[in-house]
Amino acid sequence: MPRLPRLALYAFAVCVLAAVAAVVSFVQGSNWLGVVWVLLTGLSSNMAWYYLRRARSERGAGAAG
Repeated sequence: MPRLPRLALYAFAVCVLAAVAAVVSFVQGSNWLGVVWVLLTGLSSNMAWYYLRRARSERGAGAAG
């Protein structure tokens, strides 16, 4: 099984923590703060996918050339 790149793993951890923080914020009634956490979740999710895809393409380019 290939290892996850470290930055992708960190971004995924931030994504999970931000999603939990968003749920807590919405439950406590802080809607604006919850929206900020949701936006941070989306940003960190995109970062995780980016770093994962970049590592895959580098691994593929290294094997081909």
